[in-house]
Order: sequence, then structure tokens, then C-alpha cells
Amino acid sequence: MSGPLRVGVLGCADIARRRMLPALAAADGVRIAAVASRTAGRAAEPAGVYGAVPVHGYRQLIERDDVDAVYVPLPTALHAEWTERALRAGKHVLAEKPLSTDPERSRRLVLLARESGLFLMENVMFVHHPVHAAVRALVADGAIGELRSFQAVFAIPRLPDDDIRHRADLGGGALWDTGVYPARAALTFLGDDLEVVGARLEHGAGREVDTAGQALLRTPDGVGAHLAFGLDHAYRSCYELWGSKGRITVERAFTPPADFVPDVVLETAGRRMSLPYAAADQVARTVAAFAAGVRAGAPPDTDCLRQARLLHEIRQAALARVPVR
Repeated sequence: MSGPLRVGVLGCADIARRRMLPALAAADGVRIAAVASRTAGRAAEPAGVYGAVPVHGYRQLIERDDVDAVYVPLPTALHAEWTERALRAGKHVLAEKPLSTDPERSRRLVLLARESGLFLMENVMFVHHPVHAAVRALVADGAIGELRSFQAVFAIPRLPDDDIRHRADLGGGALWDTGVYPARAALTFLGDDLEVVGARLEHGAGREVDTAGQALLRTPDGVGAHLAFGLDHAYRSCYELWGSKGRITVERAFTPPADFVPDVVLETAGRRMSLPYAAADQVARTVAAFAAGVRAGAPPDTDCLRQARLLHEIRQAALARVPVR
């Protein structure tokens, strides 16, 4: 590809307007070519800001010859459908998380991308922040001794009643929205071979979807993990690694602003140290990683499959619980 990567955006979701459109516009070698909406005229304003073409209809956008790649920020239940349509139209895809709510559907999408020679990436942004690699290195170097336990939490304040994340038909619920973060963090630090020991999903009053949840996991060598997530809580975004000689805590771990200096604390033998890491724009780094994958002709990112399996197993464990009366 000699010219800029021309990206089309399916929909005018809040995350697209607030975070991804500015990051795409600022990225080297990337141009926003078109923005689509199902409602005539709705795409005009965000498209105009970035010199893009407003398009009425998602199908019309993915069929355009001036679009090389598609960003899919639609409701969760629509991710798989429009990712598949875009891939079949010959477009690279950056899809919002989760790629789908079915691990088999996710596997088929990855296979389709691979067979089509297209790059597919799920938009889990925190994994592109360098602080997490630095924390992994600390653990590997024995900074807290042998790892014994992992905890991760991501929860946000109550959403408006009409928010799409309260709708089951659109793939709403805490597990698919906020549960992705602690689940992905567990995979990042503990590896793929995690057993779901137990899980629970809670439904807030009058809600048709889960608004909170917890899961207990373990590794084959006995390291335990506790994950918690929710849509009706005081904001919390953190993880902790607890070892035989100390612990590491990372606050504002999953959605830090670009100028936020990482809050990483190492505690060992009665000493508490704040570790000096630099701020980083994980949204910009995610866009850069996607563009680099496209240009390199990289195979689709398969980390989404590990995540899909774990989320499915958490959900199945929660659904299998017998209520105690």
C-alpha cells in the first residue's frame, strides 16, 4: 500500500466520536475516508469534521472503492455480522470488543480473514499501553517472588435507562462490556490455560441483562484469580498481582487518558514504592498497531479467540449455578 490507509467508520457511536475518530485522524499514514449512518444525514457532522464522505447505510460504505479498512463501533450484537460483511467485501477490519458473543463465530471470522489475506483486530486498547509489558517484566524478574494471586476490577457508574448496554437484543450486559477488561488482563498475566472455578452474573432491578458479575479462576499450578465487573458502581479500573514476597497494584489500568501517568505501586518487605512510568496514548497506539498490521500483511490477531473462550466459560459457569433458596 503506497498511499494512506483509507478507513471507513460504521456508525456514529460515542466511542467513535469521542476517541477513535480523533485518533484515526491524527495517525500517520491513515485517512478517514467515510463515515456511515443508518439515519440519513446523521453522519454529515462527524464526517465533515475530518473531511470524510458521509454515507447513508453501512452496506454502501463497505462497498466503496475508496475504503481499504473498516472500523466497527456498532452495538455488540452487530459486531460479527458487519465484520463478516466487511471482510467479504475485501476490507481489513478493526472491530470493537468483543468481536462476537460466540467463540465459534469469532473463530470463523478469524478464519475468514486469514483465508482472505485480510487483517482483523479486536479493539481492546489497554493491551497496547506499555505499562503492562513493564509490569509483566517485573513479575518475570521476581520482583514479588512467586505469583500467588491475581485480582482485576473494571466497573463504571450507572448508565441511563435507555443506554443500549441495557438491551439484550443488542448484546448488552456487564460481561460483554466491562467484563472484557479483567478477563483479558487475566489472560495477559496468567496465560491461556485458565479454569473457571465459579462465576456469577447479577441483574439489577428491572434489567434484562447482567449489570454486575464476578468470576473465580485458577491456573494449572494453583494461582487464583478473582475478576469483578459492573455497570452500576463507583468507577474502578485496576488490577493487583500478589506474590510470595510482595505485590504490584496498577490503578486506572484499563482506560487511562493519554496524559495520565501510570499509577503503579510495588510493595515488598514493608516498603512501598511508586514506580516511574511515562504516560502513553493507548488509543493512538492501538490505531498505529492496526495500521501496521494492515501494511505488513499480518495474519489476523488471534488474542480475541482466547478472550472469547474465557468469556463464554464464565457465562456458562454463571448460568449453570443452582440458586440457593
